[in-house]
Amino acid sequence: MFGPIGVFDSGYGGLTILRDIVRELPEYDYVYLGDNARTPYGTRSFEVVYEYTREAVARLFEMGCRLVILACNTASAKALRTIQQRDLPGWDASRRVLGVIRPSAEAVADYTRNGHVGVLATKGTVSSGSYLMEIAKIHSGKDLRVTQVACPMWVPLVENGEMDSEGAAFFVRKNVGELMEADPLIDTVVLACTHYPLLRRVIDRYVPAGVRVVQQGEIVAESLKDYLRRHPEMEGTLSKGGEVRYYTTEKEGMFDRMAAMFMQADVASRHLEIR
Repeated sequence: MFGPIGVFDSGYGGLTILRDIVRELPEYDYVYLGDNARTPYGTRSFEVVYEYTREAVARLFEMGCRLVILACNTASAKALRTIQQRDLPGWDASRRVLGVIRPSAEAVADYTRNGHVGVLATKGTVSSGSYLMEIAKIHSGKDLRVTQVACPMWVPLVENGEMDSEGAAFFVRKNVGELMEADPLIDTVVLACTHYPLLRRVIDRYVPAGVRVVQQGEIVAESLKDYLRRHPEMEGTLSKGGEVRYYTTEKEGMFDRMAAMFMQADVASRHLEIR
C-alpha cells in the first residue's frame, strides 16, 4: 500500500517547511493539515498539545499517510516523543512520525565556526528548553554555547501581513539586539519558528555581517531526503504523483489567503474535522 507524506502544523507556519520539502523532493505526494481552529499551540500545556497533535497524526494516518512530519516546533517539543513511544506501537509500528527540532539541532555544528549559536523562537519553544536539550545531547562532546531569545511579536506580525512594516523592523531589531548582546560571539542564528522565514529580509538587515542565518525548512528538507535514502523500506511505501493537498480545521477561504503568502503560490484547501 502506497501513501503520501503528511505534514502537520498548528496553523500556517509549517507551510514554509512543506515549501522547502516539495522543492527538494517534488516527486512525492503530500498532505498538509493545519489545525487553524485550535491555534496557537504555544501557550497550551504539554498535555493539551500532545492530545491535539495525537488527534491530527491519527487523522493523517487514516488518510493513508505512511510518514508524518510535525512541521511545528511546539508539537515537536511537547508531543513528538510521547507519540513515538506511546502511540505508534499500537497504531502501526511500520509508520513514522518525525519532528523539526532534532534535524535543526543536528545541523548547527555544521554551520557554526566558533561554537556560538543563537536561537530565535517563540516563547513556548524557548521555555520548553528543547533546543538546549537536543543540542547538548547530540553534540555532547563538542564545546557549543547556545543562547536563546523569545520573539513573541514576530508571529502576529507575519500573520497580519506586517512583514515590511515599521513595527516589524522595531521588534526584529530589538530581539536580534538582545540575542547578540547576550553573546556577541554568535556566528550562527537558527530561526526556530516556521513563521520567521517570512521576516528574513528584515532579519538580514539587523543581523551583524558575517553571522549566518539558518532556516529550518532547508535543514528539514535535506534531513528528510537523507532519511528516505537510509530507510528504503519507508521510501518504498510512499506514493509518487507530485500532488499536494491542503486541509484546514478552519474556514477554507481564510486559510487559502494566508497559505498563498507562505507558499508563494495559490492554494485551494478543504475543511477537515479532526476531533
